[in-house]
Amino acid sequence: MESLRHGDPSEIGGYRLLGRLGEGGMGEVFLARTPSGRPLALKTVHRDLSLEPDFAERFAREIRTNDRVRSAWTVSVVDFSPPGALPQWLATEYIAAPSLGDWVRRDGPLPAPAVRCLARELSAALVAVRAAGVVHRDIKPANVLLAPERPFLIDFGIARAARDPRRTRTGTVIGTPGYLAPEQATGTVAGAPADVFSLAAVLVYAATGRSPFLAHGEELELPALLYRIVHDEPLLDGVPEPLLPLVRECLAKDPDRRPTAEEALARLGAAEEGEWAGAVPPELVADAARREAELRGLLAAPQVPAHPPTQTGASPVQRPPAPPAPAAPPLPTPVTPLSPAVPSGPRSRWAARGPLLTGAVGGAVVLAVAVTLAIRLPLGGDGRAAPSTPTPTSSAQSPSAAALPDPWVGTWTGVGPGTPDADGISRARTGEFAVTVTLHAGAVGELVGRQASDLKEVATGRNLGCTEALELQQVSRNRVVFKAVTAHPTDREAVLDCPQGNLYVLIMEEPDRLTLESEGAQSAGAPAALTRSR
Repeated sequence: MESLRHGDPSEIGGYRLLGRLGEGGMGEVFLARTPSGRPLALKTVHRDLSLEPDFAERFAREIRTNDRVRSAWTVSVVDFSPPGALPQWLATEYIAAPSLGDWVRRDGPLPAPAVRCLARELSAALVAVRAAGVVHRDIKPANVLLAPERPFLIDFGIARAARDPRRTRTGTVIGTPGYLAPEQATGTVAGAPADVFSLAAVLVYAATGRSPFLAHGEELELPALLYRIVHDEPLLDGVPEPLLPLVRECLAKDPDRRPTAEEALARLGAAEEGEWAGAVPPELVADAARREAELRGLLAAPQVPAHPPTQTGASPVQRPPAPPAPAAPPLPTPVTPLSPAVPSGPRSRWAARGPLLTGAVGGAVVLAVAVTLAIRLPLGGDGRAAPSTPTPTSSAQSPSAAALPDPWVGTWTGVGPGTPDADGISRARTGEFAVTVTLHAGAVGELVGRQASDLKEVATGRNLGCTEALELQQVSRNRVVFKAVTAHPTDREAVLDCPQGNLYVLIMEEPDRLTLESEGAQSAGAPAALTRSR
């Protein structure tokens, strides 16, 4: 990680930037933090790309793809830029670990036990990716993070849904040279077998420090490298003997001759608990511990008031005054639901979320989504985001304030549309989504109120809402962070699983009106804002 450079913005999308994680052809990646102190990897898009006529659609597809893949080996989407924002950005969970590419370049290939374990873990990751109906299409050493508990597969930036007809132009090479499948190298549409090929190429790199189509220290121009991938046999010297047959089959030129991810995992066997931690070099564990300590220090540093960004950081809360810029086409709303059974991590913009309905033998079990509150831009009369203005500060609270300000005390209510058009299978079909938040005076660390949600499932009439006790976590200007310390079904007779530990970040942008920040627990159909009822 690097320090921020002169001219970098201090925040983007309402998230404070702490450092630089990298940059590439698509944009830059920053380490950021949420108001409650969670670390994020925030990827921005180069302005030139954002202004391309069809880029907004491609970027929205990236967000939907990222958000569809949820597993132990992938990171979750937390938030993304609103339609028309420049720069466009995407925020995901941050893993404080080196990439496979960085580690091997600095410390050399992994030992054979770690390579075999990496093969099992990444095969399991690919099975999860396939289960979500997604093809990654850019598996490479830079997109594999070596965390102490397990490796993570990141950056589905050019992934596509396996069932999506796609609009990739014939003759366009998508992926990273050296790890491309032959069908990608020739510019044809690549499916799931391409990921299996790239996975095997990454394993060769982990074991040898080079691509399977390059000798040690060799560099080739792109046409020559692509020719080798399509026509030449891979160089597998140095690959652990037990892995050789499988790696060779995965690198077959013909996609139909490669094993599937499921078949590869079956041949490798499931990884045992703690096997990865015992297989990686001790130096890697120490490196991750150092990164974690550095991250904790950055997150614990006092937050000083942010200076206006030096470039437009389109925020769902406020945006600095800037000359009008050409707007990119609006982003379509992502539609993949988020399971409420994963309350520990930050979640993406609630407008894309809804309750999940899952079947079980002997009857259906409904996983209820608690009221999900997220700060958004104020809404105009037509329900669309109104033009942004700087947040008023004349009545702002000091960042060091330790008590809930008096104007917040009272009862706040709002009604959202629910999810009447959901399919009733992957997402519950509900009617109006009513929210009541009751707040009373109290200091940080104390219980200061509760929130209750009511939303009826259309088919059964069951109330899928949850009720939570709210603890005051932070007061900063006109923004307040609450944590739900208890949660139970609003209908005490309901058989529901209400998530624990949700975070809610609210802002008072005008008297008697609260809006909700795009951080914390969120679900589709909830109200956009709450107004004082008493």
